[in-house]
Amino acid sequence: MRKLAILGSTGSIGTQALDVAARHSDRFQVTALVAHSSSEKLFEQVRQFRPQIAALSVEPKEIPEDIREGCQWMFGENVLLDVVRACDADDVLVSVVGVVGLAAVMESLACGKRVLLANKEPLVAGGELVTEAARKAGHPLLPVDSEHSAIFQCLQGAQGNVPTRLILTASGGPFRTWAKEDIYNARPEQALKHPNWSMGRKITIDSASMMNKALEVIEARWLFDMPAEKIDVLIHPQSVIHSMVEYADGAVMAQLGTPDMRLPILYAMSYPERLPTGGAPLDLFSLSGLTFERPDPERFPSLRLAHECLQAGGAACCELNAANEVAVAHLLQQPLQSAGGKCMTIGRIYEVVEETLNRLGVLPAGSLDEILEADRRARDVAASLLTAD
Repeated sequence: MRKLAILGSTGSIGTQALDVAARHSDRFQVTALVAHSSSEKLFEQVRQFRPQIAALSVEPKEIPEDIREGCQWMFGENVLLDVVRACDADDVLVSVVGVVGLAAVMESLACGKRVLLANKEPLVAGGELVTEAARKAGHPLLPVDSEHSAIFQCLQGAQGNVPTRLILTASGGPFRTWAKEDIYNARPEQALKHPNWSMGRKITIDSASMMNKALEVIEARWLFDMPAEKIDVLIHPQSVIHSMVEYADGAVMAQLGTPDMRLPILYAMSYPERLPTGGAPLDLFSLSGLTFERPDPERFPSLRLAHECLQAGGAACCELNAANEVAVAHLLQQPLQSAGGKCMTIGRIYEVVEETLNRLGVLPAGSLDEILEADRRARDVAASLLTAD
């Protein structure tokens, strides 16, 4: 039985991880649960799974009496690191939103725990640092993201053959067929209507802008030690093929499945075994066809920005991610600016990210402190741009 700590247990990935953990209670013991502020949801999870440790970044008014005893409670802005250090876990599922997951990943590896990575930002912001820490720890980083999990699965059995190309698939999101001007003027309520996947609000906005795919290109570069020029993105509206790997002889290996995040979550949790998810298997006879399109960098400039940041090196990718986080948060919190100001739209996200990169240049990223400083500075610049609107 593997002992599991979940950082971000009340989010979309965390709740689905608990679903598969409950389905395979003979295989997984949940020993620690961490949430940001969703206290009532966490209380219910604690009642069901009885972890040794539970934690909230935002301390609630009180802990219900029925779960107060028998569980160690932690609170405060440093709970991610505190829980990682204190918990009895073989694996740590990092499914928090944002760059806050970077320090938690580094600490998990330093503590000898296997990392199941659902949080893109650690590799985007500190890819070289994280992969070197994983190498020293002797643990593979197990991807939970559906596209990277698909590539990881396609690489199993490669027997030393190095792929010539990685192909990340993208649904195209709600704006796949929209004109550039319409995408740029799109509002958050339009961006939140994803055609295929049920995800958290931030990642759904990223999917609509294709920033999600841009971050995945950066993530794949570090996760699979593949040069950026050998990582392609292909729009596949049906979301049946989750990603592909091409080899020197032209053979292409693809991983197919229903758009159900429980599959990559459970594969990471049970790796190298495969266990049933409880979901319906893919019905190939029901498919009317699989189609593919090239992404349009004019309509979706995120992909261009990702490749430019990878080429620039240093903390450029960290800066891109930080500016995007600030812009997306602003979009979700304030759909309309104050009277006389600009309407906050998808297009404004692109503008804020690119202007932040231009103003900062390439900051150093040789240590965790330098990465966090670059992140802070990029957030400040992005926030100032939005304040000036």
